[in-house]
Amino acid sequence: MYAIVATSGKQYRVAAGDVITVDRIQDEEGSTISLDSVLLVGGDSPKFGAPTVEGAKVTATVKAHVLGDKRVTFKYKARKRNRRHVGYRPRFTTLEINSIDL
Repeated sequence: MYAIVATSGKQYRVAAGDVITVDRIQDEEGSTISLDSVLLVGGDSPKFGAPTVEGAKVTATVKAHVLGDKRVTFKYKARKRNRRHVGYRPRFTTLEINSIDL
């Protein structure tokens, strides 16, 4: 059984035991969270949501808060001698999927 969940404006295909990396969530490491916006539950008889599947939820454990690879943004305006170079490392949360409940 698998599910498609939406969090932080992105969609992820998950199954029990999967480890996914999502945008930073404020919960502490080791805590259990519930992802309620389940868009689809797949398997032998898939259930589609409109927009979400009623009563379905995915439980996950927060494993770690990590920094991603460095990203560089460069802004340039021609003939103005205006250049801006900024780098940053986005913050992510690693989740381990425990179960998919209907």
